[in-house]
Amino acid sequence: MTDERQGSVGVVDSVLVALADNTRRELLQLLAAQGEATATTLAESLPISRQAVAKHLAVLDAAGLVSGSRVGREVRYAVKPATLDATARWMTMLAADWDRRLAKIKHIAEAAERRDTP
Repeated sequence: MTDERQGSVGVVDSVLVALADNTRRELLQLLAAQGEATATTLAESLPISRQAVAKHLAVLDAAGLVSGSRVGREVRYAVKPATLDATARWMTMLAADWDRRLAKIKHIAEAAERRDTP
């Protein structure tokens, strides 16, 4: 496997791990709807503390799904769609590969059925 491919697999892995948590998915949805927000603002919409939100945002940031930028004393977070887009492309390629495999199995099964039918 090439270094580039290994790198993209690592990105996909970190994205899938980050998205495995419902709270992080909800944070991404909130950020997508609001454009950008602070951990404090996001915590107002969730049943968890600002500190817990900050920890979840750190996981999303490490996965490349959000970025934080300092504005005065606040850190404002926003969605970074490029990493999510890359993961969606990987999933689409995976689905297409499975579709090809299933089509081949269907073709073989139909050919066998035609041979067995008098």
